[in-house]
Amino acid sequence: MPSLLLYWYTLRHLRPVQIYGRAWFRLARPKPDLAPAPPKRAIAGPWVQPAARTASLTGPDSFIFLGDAGSLRANGWDDPAKAKLWRYNQHYFDDLNAEGAETRRDWHIGLIARWIAENPPGIGTGWEPYPVSLRIVNWVKYALTGGPLDDAARHSLAVQARWLTKRLEWHLLGNHLFANAKALLFAGLYFDGPEAAGWRARAVSILGCEMSGQILPDGGQFELSPMYHALAVEDVADILNLMATFGMALDPAETWLARNCSDRLPGMLRWLDAMTHPDGGISFFNDAALGVAPETDRLRDYIARLGLDAQLLPETGLLHLSYSGFARMARGQAVVLCDIGQIGPDYLPGHAHADTLSFEMSLGTERVIVNSGTSEYGTAGERLRQRGTAAHSTVVVADMDSSEVWSGFRVARRARVDAIETTETPEALTVSARHDGYTRLPDGPRHSRRWTLTETGLRVHDRLDPATPGEARFHLPPGVSAEISTADVEPTGLLHLPSGRRLRWRAHEATARIYATTWHPRFGESQPCTCLALTFTGDTTFELDWT
Repeated sequence: MPSLLLYWYTLRHLRPVQIYGRAWFRLARPKPDLAPAPPKRAIAGPWVQPAARTASLTGPDSFIFLGDAGSLRANGWDDPAKAKLWRYNQHYFDDLNAEGAETRRDWHIGLIARWIAENPPGIGTGWEPYPVSLRIVNWVKYALTGGPLDDAARHSLAVQARWLTKRLEWHLLGNHLFANAKALLFAGLYFDGPEAAGWRARAVSILGCEMSGQILPDGGQFELSPMYHALAVEDVADILNLMATFGMALDPAETWLARNCSDRLPGMLRWLDAMTHPDGGISFFNDAALGVAPETDRLRDYIARLGLDAQLLPETGLLHLSYSGFARMARGQAVVLCDIGQIGPDYLPGHAHADTLSFEMSLGTERVIVNSGTSEYGTAGERLRQRGTAAHSTVVVADMDSSEVWSGFRVARRARVDAIETTETPEALTVSARHDGYTRLPDGPRHSRRWTLTETGLRVHDRLDPATPGEARFHLPPGVSAEISTADVEPTGLLHLPSGRRLRWRAHEATARIYATTWHPRFGESQPCTCLALTFTGDTTFELDWT
């Protein structure tokens, strides 16, 4: 059982609305409002095709989510044998707007009707606020793309919007509250009349505040996960798309919101580009996995269809995303992404990992050094392991985590980063930072790390002050293998890439070992891989060279 101190260090950062909001959310017992739906609003402009996801329907009542197949026949709508995130996906209705959706329209019509018949208002997973929010948006998108919503579906859509107004997730805030408000905006503009106007006003009030708080000045989404950032890019683009479609109906506050979205999107896309590897996939800092948000190139194309110009990312050089705490170094064929910031907002660290001063590296389109990724949510031991420091390419001290991650989405004491420096010269790019996450241990050290990137090599210098035993871990993705040479006084060896390329490595003032572990590029996916670990006391330098 977690100690009282663990609860104290976790709860002391919460905002008051999260505390009384949680009590209200648990105690309130709202009743669904089954009144007739408001009239449908006339569309004023064209709806731009959004970024499509991979199809998830494999038959009229069968699905594949998170790499796991299921069906209504076998699992119904709320099978406890399926992970909660799987059941959430079942109720999102993402497939309505996925690749090739028009070829499955008959399935979609039947599935919407079946969902309405088999999910009574207010009962079950499908009526939790987050799936309600995503489903409202997906149903409205589907309708704007030409999908038929009959009277029963429009009535259900109105019932869902009314229900959502009573279940806003103030206790969670962050991307959940943003999704709630986005859904109310979609419902408020799809329908007409005073009730719909109330949904719109509530949505704009929330989004106006949350946009400025959640989108940082460097373009990053404040939960500091590339995956959730990509979802935020999609959200903001969808809102702008919706506003253009119903442009004649906008009031001044909504016009301001549309302009705010238009102003922020180029910077948000640039941030996403910066945190994307040359292979086109996002990097794995905090909760992040492929296949959840639309891919970066699809979001780039979506924003272009909305008529916005992207802010181009320099092909080479150093980019410090100072507000969100990341740095991107690009030189020659190499790209290095460094985590040199806080773990996330103090009051909302639910998607944070203990990954401070971790990094990922690509050479060409091949990932060479990675963090472990995310394959599951919940509270199981594997979820905790994936959030822990040892699952990331950084330094572990005394087998402890640099931030006290616990349960599924909680963090007690957190590592704080300072002493950040960045330097760019014709010869090299350098980033350095220090954190205090281990000072809570008896005689615990501060960890400093410096990355130096040249055309043909990377140097990673780690220091623990005071001098303390530690282990620097460098996780290698599947297909990259490591070997250790016994011929040299100091540990040396080779990394073998899938392309056949060989990289030489050397460690100073350390001993080396290679051990088996796993990489998790997608939810529900665990791939065997290896980790090169360097045990040292005080200081060590890891050198990686290529030609």
